[in-house]
Amino acid sequence: MALNADAISQQSLPKHIAIIMDGNGRWAQARKRPRAYGHKKGVDSVRSAVQFCTKLGIESLTLFAFSSENWRRPEDEVSTLMELFLFVLSREVKKLHKNNVKLKIIGDISKFPESLQAKVHDAHALTANNTGLTLNVAANYGGRWDIVTAAQSLATQVQQGDISVADITEDALSERLTMAEQSPLDLLIRTGGDYRISNFLLWQAAYAELYFTETLWPDFNEEAFSEAIACYISRERRFGCTGEQIQQLLAESKSTS
Repeated sequence: MALNADAISQQSLPKHIAIIMDGNGRWAQARKRPRAYGHKKGVDSVRSAVQFCTKLGIESLTLFAFSSENWRRPEDEVSTLMELFLFVLSREVKKLHKNNVKLKIIGDISKFPESLQAKVHDAHALTANNTGLTLNVAANYGGRWDIVTAAQSLATQVQQGDISVADITEDALSERLTMAEQSPLDLLIRTGGDYRISNFLLWQAAYAELYFTETLWPDFNEEAFSEAIACYISRERRFGCTGEQIQQLLAESKSTS
C-alpha cells in the first residue's frame, strides 16, 4: 500500500517516543575499548535520534540516560556518566535551542553535583519557550519514584484538607507525574537485546507499543529507527510500512521544503 506524507504524519506516526538506550558498554567492550568510550559514542546516536524525530515532526522524545539504579554501577563509570552529562549540557544545549528544541530533564536531580544542577536549570530556562520537539532526558529517574512522588503530592493535599480521598483518581495521579503536560507515550523502544522496561515510565507505558531490538545503542542509526517506527505503524494503523518507505517520506519532504 502506497503511503503519502499526509497519511503517515497525520494518522500514523507516534506523537511521543521513549527509548531505553542500552548497549553502550557492550559495544565498547566488543571493540576492546573502555565502557566510557561506548557512552561517548552513544551521544552521537542521541544527536541522530533528535534530528530524526525533528524531521518527522514527532512531538516528544524521551531518553533514559541515567536510572535511579545506575548508582550501583562502578564508581568510575558513574563519574564518567556525570562528566559526560555535564559536557553534553554545556556543548549541546545551544544547538538544541537553535533548532527550536525544548529540553526537559526529568528525575530527581538533587543527588547530582551542584554544577550539574545549575546547568540543568540554565538549559530549562534557555529552551523553555521553544515550540519544536520536546526532548525529555530521564536522569536519576525511576518509574516507581515517579508514581510515589505523585502519590505523595496527593496525600499531602488530602492531609491539608484540599481534596478528599475520593478525589484520588487515575486522572488526578496522572496529572502529577512527570511529562503530564505532554502527549501520552505511544512507542517505547529498547535497544541492546533485553526484553524488559527496567523501571522506566511504568505508568506512562501502560498502553504504549513496545519495540525491542538487538541493535546496541551506538549502532541505532536512522535506518534502525525507521524500522522501529515502521513496526509501530503496522501495529497501530493495520497497514504495512517499511523502513525504506519512511526514508522515502523523509526524502520527499526534504525535496519539497
